[in-house]
Amino acid sequence: MNIRSLTRGDGVVIGAAVVLLIASFLDNYSVNGVPDSVSMPSLWASGPVLLSVVFAGIIGAALVVVNRCLPQPPKVVGLDLGQFGAAFAVFAAWSALGNVIDPAGGLNNVGSSNDGPSAGTGLIIALIATLVMAGAAIATPLVPALQAALVPAPKPVAPQPYGAQPPSGYGYPGAPAPQQPYGAQPQPGQPFGQQQPPAAAQPQAAAPAAAQPAPADFSPFWFAVPVTRPLFGEDGAPTPIAELAPGTWYLAVEQRGATLVAQTQDGRRGVLQDTSGIQRG
Repeated sequence: MNIRSLTRGDGVVIGAAVVLLIASFLDNYSVNGVPDSVSMPSLWASGPVLLSVVFAGIIGAALVVVNRCLPQPPKVVGLDLGQFGAAFAVFAAWSALGNVIDPAGGLNNVGSSNDGPSAGTGLIIALIATLVMAGAAIATPLVPALQAALVPAPKPVAPQPYGAQPPSGYGYPGAPAPQQPYGAQPQPGQPFGQQQPPAAAQPQAAAPAAAQPAPADFSPFWFAVPVTRPLFGEDGAPTPIAELAPGTWYLAVEQRGATLVAQTQDGRRGVLQDTSGIQRG
């Protein structure tokens, strides 16, 4: 699981789940005229509230987070775990709203008195938390601001080899520069002004020209994607071979028009067709 793939929207879902858990230990009811010394039951004392609000909300948040962290989340009847999590969050918010409207379940409507219990502090906070959770779970795939990485990815740092020069363009950190062949520079111990024999000087003079690498327009570089994007096989198959997650650095090894050939941490190579908004390392 890769926690760096979590987005800001996922952070809102996690925060709402924490608030919901805290609210579950607060009062479920509030009754006018009752002394402060009387302890009201918490949300854990009500089975319907515990199952349909607290547990449903926490399960929904867990499904959203797990779906984001897994490199290839499983699907059930064509839906991924994140969609199930959003459905659980909406159900929890709907149930919380019903309990806030009628916390006593109709008991306060018995007889002529309407002075039954009202919603307590815990139930009201639970309603707010589940509404925020459901809103974040639904809005994250639609709002670009919520799709940004929750934990910024660290810059890739690699030590330069001794004597190496950084390559031109967008460099691959730590890539050694081409080494000059032996004989391209004057050798130590040669007397000043001494001329080498013509037969030996000619190969040395020609060697640097022959060893110069051909200029390349592309140099490998590190990059990160702003949102989860599929990586397709180099054979052109329509089925993705992997998914690139935000917050993780990948290596671009080749450019093919508007696409990039990327390499994952486990060595798999594939074509990234959507390169918009990538962050270069």
